[in-house]
Amino acid sequence: MTAFREICAGLRFPEGPVVLPDGDLLVVEIARGSLTRVRPDGRTSVVADLGGGPNGAALGPDGAVYVCNNGGFEFTDLGGLLVPGHQAHDYAGGSIQRVDLSTGKAEVLYTHAGDIALKGPNDLVFDAYGGFWFTDHGKSRERERDTTGVFYAKPDGSFIEEVIFPLQAPNGIGLSPDGGTLYVAETFTGRVWAFTVTGPGRIGGEPNLLGHTGRLLLAPGGLNLFDSLGVDGDGHVCVATLVNGGITTVAPDGGQVTHIPFPDPLTTNICFGGDDLRTAYVTLSGTGRLVALEWPRPGLRLNAA
Repeated sequence: MTAFREICAGLRFPEGPVVLPDGDLLVVEIARGSLTRVRPDGRTSVVADLGGGPNGAALGPDGAVYVCNNGGFEFTDLGGLLVPGHQAHDYAGGSIQRVDLSTGKAEVLYTHAGDIALKGPNDLVFDAYGGFWFTDHGKSRERERDTTGVFYAKPDGSFIEEVIFPLQAPNGIGLSPDGGTLYVAETFTGRVWAFTVTGPGRIGGEPNLLGHTGRLLLAPGGLNLFDSLGVDGDGHVCVATLVNGGITTVAPDGGQVTHIPFPDPLTTNICFGGDDLRTAYVTLSGTGRLVALEWPRPGLRLNAA
């Protein structure tokens, strides 16, 4: 099993880890509805109570934290493993929120893109132009689930557009080191797609038979469901893997696939920090833990970090 150190435990389905300039970390706790600060010694404090289901987080160019809020899940405790399910009974829609770290004040930036309602925003990444891409994972109900896509938005609340549609439960999202490729992971298909970025909020290529312009980068099959992802400094896509809990990495050419196992079938996210970006922080969400380990390659420094 992978060697790691536990930073803290007792979190309520942590996701969206963010390394702050002062060395602290942020995570969202989906089941708690909060944005939470984690000190290096494991102490935690709530930065903001966001409600719904805060799912992904990222530092913006203005120093605020931007959060994808999926609107909430119904959770089940399976022998100490916290498992998300269908949309919450009090679900009122998804949103993008902005949190001022100095005050904890949260505001809602977007609930719609034109007449398209945000169903379950999940993960986001800022580009070099100051805008951000985000996935809408959608919500599931007893006998149906949403078909959704990928959006591009500006952090001042002035612009949002759906750019990629349709996708099947899009989850993790990230950019290549040169910003020219956008990576998107689909959860239940266990696929990672690569899209050519032609400008801020613009994707190139001809649609495939599935209706979008993605190039299939990774589809290992088996019990590998994909959650959020990070990209390292060499361009490897590191995608958190569900059921077969761990981090699956793939080189940008689609070769050299490896799987690093973790003792939680709901391993959901990874980010990089430390002076040399060689520390990987991983959320083990089912068991409520944030852990760290040395990564074999330096991570990629995010645009707004």
